[in-house]
Amino acid sequence: MKELFLLIFGLFLIVKAADVLVTASSSLALRFNVPKMLVALTIMAFGTCAPEVAISFQSVQSGDGQIAFANVIGSCIVNVFLIIGVASLIRPIKVKHATIKKELPILFLITTVFVVLMLDRLFDPFTRNVFSRPDGVVLILFFSVFVSYLIGLLRRGGDNENSSDIKYGPVMSVLLIILSLLITIFSSELIVNNAVALANELNISKKIITMVIIVIGTSLPELIMTVTSARKGEFDMAVGNIVGTNIFNICVVLGFPVVVYGNVHLGGFNFVDILVVFLSSLCLYLFAKSERVISRREALLMLCIFIIYYAYLFIV
Repeated sequence: MKELFLLIFGLFLIVKAADVLVTASSSLALRFNVPKMLVALTIMAFGTCAPEVAISFQSVQSGDGQIAFANVIGSCIVNVFLIIGVASLIRPIKVKHATIKKELPILFLITTVFVVLMLDRLFDPFTRNVFSRPDGVVLILFFSVFVSYLIGLLRRGGDNENSSDIKYGPVMSVLLIILSLLITIFSSELIVNNAVALANELNISKKIITMVIIVIGTSLPELIMTVTSARKGEFDMAVGNIVGTNIFNICVVLGFPVVVYGNVHLGGFNFVDILVVFLSSLCLYLFAKSERVISRREALLMLCIFIIYYAYLFIV
């Protein structure tokens, strides 16, 4: 079957591209004494969000903004409970003290603001939950604060000392990063398109296509890169990739289309969806803070929350 072959081929490409991206990004960070966390928060995180950006702009522009929200909310939940859960189960992720004090609180703050902006009916029971242009502007302002933090991180420089880990030179690293990002974007689209075609051919419901194939499909780059980073002991990149991706998803993937194209009604989302998004950033922060390690026991708890939430989606 053509769709199945292309789906498997896309998965093969994305695995290889992720491996190259992690190694090239690490080499570049070591070469220029740039913190690996900065590379993960920017190049890796923003690059792997490209599929979500395309879906978000297209859906909001066409008047079906709920797809954009499902993609962002689903991605945030999948990134933490599934991706960090799987990565930590394979190899417990060590989290630096600086990450616990800075990056994770920033993610928690932005997620909390996002959740509050979605709860219009909580403050006025007679109104509908609507995500408006002012809400999008608020998210973009918070993103600008995050960018300011990244600039400060760049100015401080890195603490990279092990030059033996530099596998590629600067030019080759940049070329490989660009090439691997392009392959990641292409293979992600290949996976999603053929998965949707396969689902339609097998008469699977549109709900399953949206919440499982599209959300998890566009999160495959984050999954492969985070697991690859954790397996290689690049824990800064593993955590930074997810933190940066979730911040970028909330503030840019959602914020910019709403500001450009206008309000989005949130009739398809309830308190449970919003609660699980909030829990994703809270659990990530608390588990990392506990012993500065996300253990296998905590990973299992994350995966259980993910399974329960998706079971709830299909039941409801």
